[in-house]
Amino acid sequence: MLSFLKPLFAGAPRLDPAEAVRLVTSGAAILADVREADELRAGKAKGALHLPLSMLARTSDPKSGHFERKLQAALSSGKPVILYCASGARSGRAAGMLRAQGFAEVHNLGSLQDWAAGGGAVQR
Repeated sequence: MLSFLKPLFAGAPRLDPAEAVRLVTSGAAILADVREADELRAGKAKGALHLPLSMLARTSDPKSGHFERKLQAALSSGKPVILYCASGARSGRAAGMLRAQGFAEVHNLGSLQDWAAGGGAVQR
């Protein structure tokens, strides 16, 4: 594999669901859902940013006019970003993309079900 592509495909450390819920509810971490819009019918973690993987390259790039400003705290201070999707595969890829954009600490929670299993609230 070409070395400059390696960070995009590197896995992210998995985080215990209860620990993820604790970090997010205390304000110590940012939670992001990287599923596509049509998948949100199944629910979304309460308080999660919706950053579809298909648009993440733009929404996570501070030089882009589409940069998600709520990510600024994570970028400037190293605040952890916790990602989830339907199974954990896309959130793993998304973690590599965020690291390539300069985000220091990125974790893969896995799925929305993992969030709920850790005690996190789900909005329907």
